[in-house]
Parts: sequence; structure tokens; C-alpha cells
Amino acid sequence: MSQNFGHFGVQRDRLPLHGLKIHLDNDPRFIGTKFRIYLKHSGHSMQARHNLEELERIATRLRMHVVDMVAPSGQGYVQQGLGAADIFTSLFFAEATIDSANPTWPDRDRVFLTTAHNTAIFYATLAERGFFDTEQLATYVADGSALEINASERMGPFIEATCGSLGQGLSVAVGCALAARRQGRASRVYVIVGDGEMQEGQVWEAAMFAGAKGLANLCLIVDYNFVQCEGPMDLVMSLEPLTDKMESFGFACQEVDGNDIGALLAAYDQARETRGKASFIKANTLMGKGVASLEGLMFHQLRFPPEVAASARAELEAQL
Repeated sequence: MSQNFGHFGVQRDRLPLHGLKIHLDNDPRFIGTKFRIYLKHSGHSMQARHNLEELERIATRLRMHVVDMVAPSGQGYVQQGLGAADIFTSLFFAEATIDSANPTWPDRDRVFLTTAHNTAIFYATLAERGFFDTEQLATYVADGSALEINASERMGPFIEATCGSLGQGLSVAVGCALAARRQGRASRVYVIVGDGEMQEGQVWEAAMFAGAKGLANLCLIVDYNFVQCEGPMDLVMSLEPLTDKMESFGFACQEVDGNDIGALLAAYDQARETRGKASFIKANTLMGKGVASLEGLMFHQLRFPPEVAASARAELEAQL
């Protein structure tokens, strides 16, 4: 039987072709949306077109949530959330095979956010994807709320790992990718890591292992927004030439505009077709993307007074 994947309906089916019937023409859940059917045993795939306009609307809604969630505290990780919205949208609403009604499904794809403090965009994504009610977003970082600043497994089984200490998430993800391969599962593992986080030594240990083992079911995505806690990346400690370094570790590397959903989807397609190597996507993102007055402001923690938040929300709402 096929799994039901919530917002976008069927994204991937891991059954042989024989006996498989999917009727999409008259089902409003699937009209104009992207779906994939992966036939684990036959090795063939079928794709419908991406509905980029709908994905862009989702990204805008996620940005609105980020603004609403950070505004009450007057400061927070709003810039990172706005910048990464297209990565989260493309991954959770078009690429990853997940089921919000069955978050522990063994054959699901695993998605890890290793920069676990960038939770405004993460929680907004999970809520819009149906893992919990969007009304709960209003409790973000409030005393006693399950929506802590660092996402943890206390939130629910849809948080794949607690990654509050930077640099640890890739190691967990690599273990999951190796286990899935040994178990013969078709599932994939996606990891979103921050550019500043790439300075952590444990990231490179895990990358060395992934490259040595040829984990083709692993896709590492760096949200490259050019800033870290101490300031601009290049002034603190440059990572460049990053793709060359990852290639030397055995990764198949791509560099894309991380605010171009179409480019991200194409990169995921290429990663999925790669054999014998883990994939690395350097996704260059613009801090504050979507709000003209905030775009390019390189603040790790942005002071966010009420009038700025109200203006940002109005600008985003006008884009829907």
C-alpha cells in the first residue's frame, strides 16, 4: 500500500510497478503539485512538474511565521530564518518523503537540522507540514513551551535528533545513512548545517567517514549565509575553497542559489542520481530574504522592535 504524505499527497511510493495504481486527475490534493513515484525494485522513476508558485507561497508563509514568532521577544534568529525558508520549503514540501501522520515510519527520509538554534524556521516548517498545530507557534521560546530555542526530541519523534551542541548532527545522520544502506532501505538522509558550524572538527570527522563509505543516500546541505556568531565568515575563519575541500573528502559537490527553489530541487535531483558518493550542496542564502529592509543585514541576533516586525509582516503578506 502507498503511504499518505500529507500536504502534497504521494511524493514517493516504494513498491514495484505491477499492481500500482494512483489516480490524481480529480483529487485536489495533487492538482499542480509535484509528486515522485520511486520504484525500489525496478529502478525507474516518474515525475510530475514542480508547482514552483505554490512552493514560493509556502516559503512566504514560513517567513511570516518567523516574523510572528520572533517579534514578541524583540530579538532573535529572524535573519537566518528568512534566509533559509527556501531550503526548508523545497526539502520538506517537495523533496523529502515524510508522513506527518506517521513520523516514525521506518522507510521515511530523515531530515536533520544541526544548527538547532535556527528553530523559528524549523518549527514553522514542521507546523505547516502538519506535524503539530500552527497555533502552537505562538508559544515559541515562552517559559514552559515545548518550542525551545534549541529543537530537541522532547518536542516529538519528528525531531530526528537533539543537536543543540553545534557539530554533532552530521555524525548522527551519517550513522542513520549507513544503517539504512545496510538494511536495504530506499530512504535518504538530509542534513542542514550552518556555514559557521562547518568550522567544528566533528563535522569533518563525520564527512571523512561519509566520503570513505560512499554514502550515496546522504545529502549534506550548507546554509551558507556568510555570517556566524562572531561576525562575517571571511573575517572570523574562511571556509574557502569549501567545495574543493568536500570533493577531496569524496563528496559529489554542487553550489546553488539557496533562495532559488527551482535550483534547489534540481540539485536534489542530481544528488539522488549520484552513485557511490555522498552529496554536498553549498546553498548560498541571503540574510533577511523576502523583506527588503532586512535583506543583507548581517546580524546573528537581530534586534526586532515592534514597528520593524509589523512592517516586515505587511511586506510578506503582500507577496501572497
